[in-house]
Parts: sequence; structure tokens; C-alpha cells
Amino acid sequence: METFLILCCLISASLIIYNHVGYPILLSWYRKNRPLKLVSVALRNFKKDKGDSVLPRVSLIVPAYNEARWIQEKIRNIASLDYPREKLCVVIACDGCTDNTVELAELAIQEAICADVHLEIINFTHNRGKIAVINELVTRATSDIVALSDVSALLSIDSLQIAAQSFQNERVGVVNPNYCMTFSGKSDEEKYWQYQASIKGGEASLGATIGCHGAFYLFRRSLFQALDHDTINDDFVLPMKIVEQGYIAIFEPRINAVELEESSHKDDFKRRLRISAGNMQQVLRLFHLFKPKYASTAFTFFSGKGLRLLTPYLMMVCFVCSFLLADTPFFFFALVAQIALYSMGLACYSLPSLRSNRVMSVISYLLAGHLANFIGGIHYLLSGQKPDERPDKTKHLNI
Repeated sequence: METFLILCCLISASLIIYNHVGYPILLSWYRKNRPLKLVSVALRNFKKDKGDSVLPRVSLIVPAYNEARWIQEKIRNIASLDYPREKLCVVIACDGCTDNTVELAELAIQEAICADVHLEIINFTHNRGKIAVINELVTRATSDIVALSDVSALLSIDSLQIAAQSFQNERVGVVNPNYCMTFSGKSDEEKYWQYQASIKGGEASLGATIGCHGAFYLFRRSLFQALDHDTINDDFVLPMKIVEQGYIAIFEPRINAVELEESSHKDDFKRRLRISAGNMQQVLRLFHLFKPKYASTAFTFFSGKGLRLLTPYLMMVCFVCSFLLADTPFFFFALVAQIALYSMGLACYSLPSLRSNRVMSVISYLLAGHLANFIGGIHYLLSGQKPDERPDKTKHLNI
């Protein structure tokens, strides 16, 4: 029995360390030895070019639910994108907004900057949820490429040009940009997404980028498969359904989606609960992607998403095994270290004054994420829904 407990503890600890440290180091090493080859782009500089004729047609769909704060800035940003106007169609899909999002959007499209942009505002009377909006509007699109973007994310002006060059490779089905923030450099969330961008870069070098960020991503319309109405993390499931078909999802670091809206600690935890429920859902529904035939995709899916989902359970196994083996010095020390670590995280989360300590802040952010991962995953297994969601309606579009 003691041998079994030791093995369980050591294996669990090894997997946790591999997910947090080993996997990023492995990707970093691979990225340095086989750097990502970026496509060359001849920029238009907002002038018509003979190469415009071969650029694909793009439909940019922006689902919006009560986005009065950002909607006008988003429309102005889209109007500033450097792409042939005859090749770009923009749809602002207002999904049963109860604020003045629609009115502000209608005012914005009348501004001079939007004069030559094909901008359409669709005002759905009732809130149906982001998935219903995506399914309907992508199916109705006639363009070669579809782009989805959150209202609160601004796009770099050459985004569509770079993406169009990437799609010249017929194997590319999805293009995923770099996600960044405008917040203070001390933001835990910003540090986390910088870390994720590094992971994405390593996965891209391996040729196995998994998922996208909902702030902005593009895909071939012909490869789209309607999402199940209860899909939680659409920005992961949609791209992976395209990967299933034998295409690749690539990470393009020169395309930037800049987040404007900063989450409070309370809102951030709720968001992470919803995402964690989606992580459980996507692993269950895309479990076949762990099969060896998917090679590098199976490796990154397991090392990234699979182990992240398992981490809270592995942490519990480590703690219980250390407690049961605490009569030996090594495992007693391991138990004390775990108690100290969790106590630091709880103290930092409970006392905002401690968040100025960078180490404690990082520990707290990571532990809060694993707690959300556990609660959100269990909630989904028991109810099949996101936390705080009625079965017939998605309350928030930005998940």
C-alpha cells in the first residue's frame, strides 16, 4: 500500500511539474531550434494594389451583447483596417441588447471613417446567445474567410492582410493572432496571457496550435461545422473541428488583438469558472483527438488542455498521499510545503494588500485558476451547463 501511495504522489507531482514547467521549456527549446517561418507580406499602405485581386473575401462578424462602452471604438477600428473595401464585409450582430449598443453603433457607421466600409448592423430582438449568432451568420456568409472578434478587442491595421497571406497555404484552416492587453504591466492576467502567447508560439513551431482566443480569429468558411447549441468555449471547439478535418491552425504573432476591458478579481474568477466548464466539455467531446493518429496535435492537446484539466485532481492526490506518508521526512516536508503554498495563495487572494508581492500574486493567480478549473469542471459534469447559466439561454457572449 505504501509503495502505491508513493507512486501516486510522485507521478501526480511529475505531471503537475511537467504541465507548468516541463512542457513550456520543451516548446521553448523546440521553437529555438526550429523557429516559426512567417509568411512574407507586401503591405498595401492603404492604397489599391494589383495584388488586391487575389486576396480572399473576408466576412468579419462581431457578436455584441450590451457593449455600449466599446462598440463605437470597435467600429472605428474595423474601418481603419487596411484591406480592399470590396473584399470586406462587416456584420455587427447585436444579440438582444438591453442598453443603447444598437443606437451607438448606428451613429458610428455614419462617421466619415466608415463611409467606404460595408458595415451591416443586425439587431436581433431577443438574446439567443453567441453560439446561435455564430451558427446563423457564418452559414449565411458567402466569403472565402470568416473572422470572429469580440467588441472589446482592437485589431492591428494589417491583421487581414497578414491572415490572407497565411491562407495561401492550402493546409491552413485557422489563423490565431497574438492576444495582448492595455493594462498595467503588473496585471496577473496580462502576465498569464504573455505566458500563453509563448506557449502558442511553441505549439505553432511544432505545427500543432490548439484552439484560439475569442478576441479575434479567422477560418475558412467552407470548413465550418455548426456548433452544438450548448457549446461553451466556441473559440476552442470551432478551430479544433477544422483541425479534425486534416487542416492546421497556425499562430501568427504579427497579428495583434488588443483587449481594452480589464476584469476585476471577482469577474475574472467567474469568467474562469465558465471557461473551466468549457475545458471539461471540450475534452469530453473532442477526446478522440488524443489518439496517436493526430500526432503532434494529440501531444499538445494532452500536454496543454488535458493536463490543465487534471491538475486540481493531481494536486489533491499529492496532498492526500503526502498526508498519509507524513511519517517519513520527505513526504512530511512535501506536506508542509503544500500547506504553506496554499496558505500563501489564500492569504493573497483574501487580502488585496498582499498582491503587491509579485511571487505571492502569481501563486494566488495560479491557485485561483486551478480552483476555478475544479469547480467549473465538476459543475459541468453534474449539470452539463456553465456555472450561473440557465439551460435555454447564454447570459454573456464574451466567455
